[in-house]
Amino acid sequence: MPYAISLLTIVLWLLLASYCLFTFILKYFWDKLPTYPNADNYTDFISVIIPVRNEEANIENLLNDISAQNFPVRQFEVLVVDDSSTDKTAEIIRHCALTLPVSIQLIQLSDERTASPKKRAIETAIPLSMGNLIVTTDGDCRVGTGWLAGLASCHQATGAKLMSGPVTFTTSESITDQLQIVEFSSLIGSGASSIASGNPSMCNGANLCYEKDVFNQVNGYEGVRHIASGDDEFLMHKVAQHYPGGVHFVKNPEATVQTQAHQNWTLFFRQRKRWASKWKHYQSKTPLLLALYVFSCNAALLISMAMLLCSQLSLSSFVVLAALKLVPEWIFLGSVLTFLKKKNAIPFIPLTQLFYPFYVCFFGLVAQSRQYEWKGRKLV
Repeated sequence: MPYAISLLTIVLWLLLASYCLFTFILKYFWDKLPTYPNADNYTDFISVIIPVRNEEANIENLLNDISAQNFPVRQFEVLVVDDSSTDKTAEIIRHCALTLPVSIQLIQLSDERTASPKKRAIETAIPLSMGNLIVTTDGDCRVGTGWLAGLASCHQATGAKLMSGPVTFTTSESITDQLQIVEFSSLIGSGASSIASGNPSMCNGANLCYEKDVFNQVNGYEGVRHIASGDDEFLMHKVAQHYPGGVHFVKNPEATVQTQAHQNWTLFFRQRKRWASKWKHYQSKTPLLLALYVFSCNAALLISMAMLLCSQLSLSSFVVLAALKLVPEWIFLGSVLTFLKKKNAIPFIPLTQLFYPFYVCFFGLVAQSRQYEWKGRKLV
């Protein structure tokens, strides 16, 4: 038993020391990301695709935001794909199409059960779109006036095949809002850094842009339609495989999309469970290994805590092990939150770090279940 404890302690030190280095590498690549100011003239035509279901409380705000873009109105269109809403979503979209000074097209889908409704909506809309660039977002999001200009400027400067944009939350009124902001910033920052390193792992479909021709060249969601989530990451992995260096992160504050923090914890649980379910389906080894590595490092901190409570690890050793994980995270997340204009969330980093190892390990385990739910539908 003493030998096993000694061996386990060595493994914990190696994992958390490597995680310290790993986090500083993320910070290095985050700082290295170039910024692309909005251009003066644009050559792209953009098709904004918005899959929705029962978004009567949000969709008008988003369409008003899009109509206020400083990107030329003649160079973009909006396709809203309504997946059999049971509220007034479709009625509101029709009203906006008549009253707003932008081209808005409503596409209504039949009430059909599918493993991934969002993939189905996007694949339905793309053949009907006119743009050379496809931009996707969600019906409960808000965007600033420079959103499309920021994406188009990055495309013109880089020739990127796919671009991942920044996403954060709209409100920061409660402690739970702040915790979600910090947690979400870790995903955005890690995804951006992985892109900068040349090994894209994460992105978010609430702010994604790609060339339509490239979507068709990689056969869209062929091979991953049966997976509940992943309309964003699986596509990015395909593009990265076909076009090395063709994926970019848009580090432009004007291109940030904001979405709502969850107030309903059941919905939060279902969303994170869908997200966590993706890792075992990754075809590329890099994001798969990264997911397993992050899970292991968070589990290592929990194990070291258990060893401390069982008097198998000294307090000084535990403090050093915890610092190896928590201090680099604080530095990295602080820089991401500053970029996202969420500095008021920085003091909540330690509180988030207290829960995060439990959170990662919990969702890593519950995601093994194959039953998922989205907006009142059980996904097959």
